[in-house]
Amino acid sequence: MLRVLAIDDEAPALSELAYLLREDSRVEHVATASDGATALRDMAEMVGRGERLDGIFLDIRMPGLGGLDLGRLIGGFPDPPRLVFVTAHDGWAVEAFNLEAVDYLLKPVRSARLAEAVRRLAAAVGKSVDPDPGEVIPVELGGHTKFVALPDVLFAEAQGDYVRLHTAADNYLVRASLATLEREWADSGFIRVHRSTLVSSRHVKELYLEAGRILLKVGDHTVPVSRRHSRQVREQLIRQAGLGGSPLRRRGHRP
Repeated sequence: MLRVLAIDDEAPALSELAYLLREDSRVEHVATASDGATALRDMAEMVGRGERLDGIFLDIRMPGLGGLDLGRLIGGFPDPPRLVFVTAHDGWAVEAFNLEAVDYLLKPVRSARLAEAVRRLAAAVGKSVDPDPGEVIPVELGGHTKFVALPDVLFAEAQGDYVRLHTAADNYLVRASLATLEREWADSGFIRVHRSTLVSSRHVKELYLEAGRILLKVGDHTVPVSRRHSRQVREQLIRQAGLGGSPLRRRGHRP
C-alpha cells in the first residue's frame, strides 16, 4: 500500500486530488500541504519519525517555492519519494521528467488518469498492490463472449464499420467507431496517431524516424504516425508516457 503527500496552493484542487487519491484502494495514507515550504517541513518531520513516504503529487506553479524547485530539493533527501506532477500547464513536461518524475498529469485531473499515475507510482517504488482492472470490452467469438481488459489493448485499427483491437496475444473485431473509442478511452492514455489508428501510450516502446516517416514500436508491432498527427503524438507521449528528453531518432543512428 502507498503512502503519499499531495501539494497544491489552491484549496479546491488540493481537496479534490486528496479525495481521489483516498478513493484508490492502492493508497493507504494521504497527507496534504498547501505550499512547498510546509511540505518540506512536514517531510522532514516524517523522516524524523521514521515514517515512510512513497510518492508526492505536486503542483508546479505555487507561490514561493514552486513545484520544480521543490522537486529538486526532494531529490536530495535520503531515499527520496517519487514525484508525480499535477498542473494546468503542459510546458514543463520535459523539465519534470528530467527530475525522473513518474508521471505528469494535466488539470482538471480525471479519476481514470489519476489511477494510471498511481499504477506507475506503485511500479516505480516496487509496491505489490492489486492492479485496477479498469474497463473490459466484450468481444463475440463464435457464439461466446470474451472479455478483453482495456489495459491489454496495444492499439486499435478502424476497419469499415468495425474496429480491430490488437493485444499481445491476439486481435479482435468489435462493432464500434474509432471516433467513439477515442473519446471514451482518452483518459486511459489512448492517442490518435493516424485517421484509422489509436495507440495505447503505455505500450509504446519506441518512437523513431525512418525514411522521413515517424513510426512507433508498440509491443511487437510497428505502427505508422501520419504527418498530420506527428507533432501532437510526440508531445502527448512526452506528457503521458514519460519518455522525456527527445525520443525521436533515426534508426541506425545514434539518438
